[in-house]
Amino acid sequence: MKKKTPLVEDGLVVGTASNKYESKNPISQYLLRQFDQSIADLVKIANPNTILEVGCGEGHVTDILLKNSEATIQALDISQTIVDIAKDSIKSPRVNFHQFNIYDLKEKDPADLVVCCEVLEHIDDPEIGLLRLAEKAAPYAIISVPREPIWRILNFIRGTYVSEFGNSPGHIQHWSQKEFIQFVGQKFEIIGVKAPLPWTVLLVKSK
Repeated sequence: MKKKTPLVEDGLVVGTASNKYESKNPISQYLLRQFDQSIADLVKIANPNTILEVGCGEGHVTDILLKNSEATIQALDISQTIVDIAKDSIKSPRVNFHQFNIYDLKEKDPADLVVCCEVLEHIDDPEIGLLRLAEKAAPYAIISVPREPIWRILNFIRGTYVSEFGNSPGHIQHWSQKEFIQFVGQKFEIIGVKAPLPWTVLLVKSK
């Protein structure tokens, strides 16, 4: 399977650095379906009228949010290039896309549900990122990250990023499931935990 060349802007890997969403490998497709279903299940529990998605990437999770809620969605990403790709992919009057940095979320209105999938592992200061999410969750958030070291082990086994010992481009933070639950629990009450291999997906509520 050919590796996707990461898109780097201002020293940051933006968008989906791997080809996990486009992979034709049946195992990869199965794992991704489990991830998608986890997000869908948790969105239905939260039952939001408004969603703030932080780090929408090319729109994969945005599409899940659209299909599993009636909410209006503000979808944000740090890269205007990626925002433009997402706009072309997702056509719905319920979604508005904007270029935005997670650290600047104070400027955004709270939402019934804040969604932040595959973002915190990319940022230098995840504590501040988590705080910004907690400030905007009114009251729920869905937060996911790769589950380590399983993520890197699976990459290594399939011969991906071998020279980086399986670490995906741009991943500078690494959490086991237990570590991530403890980390998020500093700012949120943990409502639900999903463990689709190789991710940790949490539904949480503002304290």
